[in-house]
Amino acid sequence: MVENIALAPSTLAAHFHMRFATAEDLEQILAIYNHEILNGTANWNDQAVSLADYQQRFQSMQQQHFPMIVVEDLNSHQVAGYAYYTAFRTISGYRQSMEHSVFVDPSYARQGLGKALMQQLIHLAKQQNMHIMVAAIDSENKGSIVLHEQLGFVQTGYMPQVGQKFGTWRDLVWMQLQLTESQ
Repeated sequence: MVENIALAPSTLAAHFHMRFATAEDLEQILAIYNHEILNGTANWNDQAVSLADYQQRFQSMQQQHFPMIVVEDLNSHQVAGYAYYTAFRTISGYRQSMEHSVFVDPSYARQGLGKALMQQLIHLAKQQNMHIMVAAIDSENKGSIVLHEQLGFVQTGYMPQVGQKFGTWRDLVWMQLQLTESQ
C-alpha cells in the first residue's frame, strides 16, 4: 500500500467505487490488460502477461511507493478499470516525472471511468510531489488524446513508426502535464 497519500472524493456513479488495488484484484486487472494486449493498440505488447509476472510488477510498484487504483462495480464486484503510474525513466534526474497507464474493461467503456481514474492519478501524483506526468499514446487513439487534452496535457512529441502491433507500424504521441510550478 502506498503510504501518506489518500484518494480524492469521486464523482462516479453510485454503483462504482474507486480504491487502491490489492493483490486480490490482480487476476481481474490482468484480464483487462491481456485483453488489450491481444485485441487493441493502446498497448504495444504482443504477448499476454502471466499472473506471476504481473504480481511481481505490482510488488515492485508497491516497494517504490507508486499507486495502482481500481474502479470496482459494486453490483458485480468486478474491476471495471484500473490505472497506475511508475517512473518515467530510472535515472535519478527523472525521479519527479512519471508515466501513467489507464485501462478500462471494454464492457464499461464510455462511462467516464477513464477520466475519473486519470483525475485520481493526477491527485495522487500531486500528493507525492511529482512534477511531470507523461503519457505515451498510440496516434490513432483519438479518444485518449482528447481526454488528456481536456485534463490539461499538451502534446510534446510525435514519433512516427517507433513500434509495431498486429504487423503494422505505429506512431507514438507524447503528452505531458506539469503538476508543480517550475523553480
